[in-house]
Amino acid sequence: MAKTTTGRAPGTTTRRKMTAAARAAAKRAERGHHEPVPEATVAGRTVLIEAPKDGWEDPPEPSLESFEEDTPPEDGLRPRRHRLFLAVLGVLLVAGLVAAALLGWQYRDARQTESARAEAVAAAQKAAPAVLSYDYRHLDRDFTRARTHLTGDFRDEYGKTTKTVVGPTAEKYHGVVKATVAAPTTGAPAASVVSASPDRVVVLLFVNQVTESTQVSGARVDLNRVRMTMTDTDDGWKVSAVDAL
Repeated sequence: MAKTTTGRAPGTTTRRKMTAAARAAAKRAERGHHEPVPEATVAGRTVLIEAPKDGWEDPPEPSLESFEEDTPPEDGLRPRRHRLFLAVLGVLLVAGLVAAALLGWQYRDARQTESARAEAVAAAQKAAPAVLSYDYRHLDRDFTRARTHLTGDFRDEYGKTTKTVVGPTAEKYHGVVKATVAAPTTGAPAASVVSASPDRVVVLLFVNQVTESTQVSGARVDLNRVRMTMTDTDDGWKVSAVDAL
């Protein structure tokens, strides 16, 4: 019986080798028409990384704004403008604060002056009869009461004058002087403010003085205008000057 040999036909192996080589060559040729495949080194070996189907994405191009932001201003123009803006803003802020303080001070001063006018006029109307009146029968009492309405140098001057001139004359001629602030037909005292500030007010008064003494027959009536300077003190408004007009 003839011996049958099973195996591959001669030349089969050779053809398979040729076919595999042809496929490898075709693949190499196909890869040659594509972009170069980047290589990555892993553990000492070069590994080929195939490109994605849609291709590699290009990085985004920089925009014009990014260049404008990154580009420094020429010759330091922007920092100079910024400093100038801050300087102008500071000046305006200081000016605003000064103006507000000035307005506040003017408002407060006006309120204080208005209050001073009313208080000084009332004090002058009360002081005038005491300062301009006396009776020879009780001069010490009258002069002492008058000095409570006075202040400063005028208080000292009044004391010297009444002691050396007014007192001796009143005693010699039995002088009696009674002063009252004149009142118009409306009933309001005839008093007005000449000038005023928070601590000093000049008041003009119309004063009637009735004088009796051995030197005159009967009573003599004098219609006088008196200017009183009123000064604000710790004890209230006091007379610091008296001028007969």
